[in-house]
Amino acid sequence: MRVSTDAQFEEGYSAEAQAEMLTAYCVSRRIENYELFIDGGWSGSTIDRPEIKRLIDEVNKDLVATVVVYKLDRLSRSQKDTLYLIEDVFNPHGVSFVSLNENMDTSTPIGRAMLGIMSAFAQLERETIRERTRMGMKERIKRGLWRGGGKIPFGYDYDREKGILVPNADAETVKLMYDLYIKGWPMMKIARAAGLKYEHLARQILTRKTNTGVILYNGTEYRGMHEAIVSEETYNRAMELMKQRGSGARRPSSYLLAGLVVCGVCGTKMRYQKWGDKGCKIYCYSQDSSKSHISHGVKCDNHKVWANEIENAVISDIFRFSEKRTDSGDENAGQSGALIKQLQKQCELITKKLKRLYNLYAESGNELLLDTINENRSELEKLREKLAAEEELEAETKRSAETAERLSGIKEAWEYMSGEEKRAVIRECVEKVVITYDRVDIFYRAST
Repeated sequence: MRVSTDAQFEEGYSAEAQAEMLTAYCVSRRIENYELFIDGGWSGSTIDRPEIKRLIDEVNKDLVATVVVYKLDRLSRSQKDTLYLIEDVFNPHGVSFVSLNENMDTSTPIGRAMLGIMSAFAQLERETIRERTRMGMKERIKRGLWRGGGKIPFGYDYDREKGILVPNADAETVKLMYDLYIKGWPMMKIARAAGLKYEHLARQILTRKTNTGVILYNGTEYRGMHEAIVSEETYNRAMELMKQRGSGARRPSSYLLAGLVVCGVCGTKMRYQKWGDKGCKIYCYSQDSSKSHISHGVKCDNHKVWANEIENAVISDIFRFSEKRTDSGDENAGQSGALIKQLQKQCELITKKLKRLYNLYAESGNELLLDTINENRSELEKLREKLAAEEELEAETKRSAETAERLSGIKEAWEYMSGEEKRAVIRECVEKVVITYDRVDIFYRAST
């Protein structure tokens, strides 16, 4: 038995009703040795439930002959989980499965055939409800209303009647936090001033773009109907400073590649060292006896190289890289999106076809339809896997395009940038710089 959290709205699904019908079934068949397994307040979308786990344990101990449910979705609303329980848990131990509502008994051939059909319907119902809920929430957010539920952002209250966020007394504290951060206060000191226990809480509040009057949903911004606590200009200024301060501002501004240089001979990190009045050299940590805990325990004979030569080589390569990305353009723009739409359309067509096949089977009971149903289900699964892969590829392409856009024009702006800004740009696109004697290899990040 399973009773969901909203079972009070489901007529006939209460624990008492299910228990009465299941007990009547056992009595009618003169079964005396039975036990009720009751998962109260659990969704059917998962089998990670206490009583299901106990049932599986008793099945594995060969203590169960038959499992009976009032309705198939009381076992699970997931087709995958239902088939797993029947095929991989019950059947290997000779356990029959009976669903009273669907008149299903897996000890018979027709019962086993019906199982696949009904579990598919249960999953289809669940996915339909989830999709409708998601679409409803998106439409709500597009109208500027708060998505409802969940944690309300610090500085706001939720007006349920209007469906929007309303600034509260803490809104002034949020304004103060932005002001102090822009003035250069450290995050821990800001947290204390705001009465917060931890530094990361202050950072979460400052980085929350909801404060500017927008609502974020699945990576997309929507203009909210709620009042902004700070201007977008203030927010962007704070984010710019946060990026700069997080890019290694404690290092000297001339050390553009600090932390990125790796020895190509032994694999150890390389460091900067002042070399008289001529500047700095970069050399392997393995060559520094005072840093033995950092080295890989290898006597390295890699060269000591002038830092400015390596930095200039990296900067020149970044300029060439940015020009190449800008010149090449996005030749494949739109192709991935078109393929995704095509795959989505194919999935919709097959889903509609499956619905018709399910209805035909339910009306006729013709088992020849089962092969066609299975073939279409298999094709649908392959299409969904391909669709997921294409969506991931499109997301990666988008990230790459965004990086290319940020790098465009970097050559012209370079001389006007501060040392911190230059270092931030390099860390954004360069993963590491490998020096092997007189050779320099530059490795860019995957999303660049």
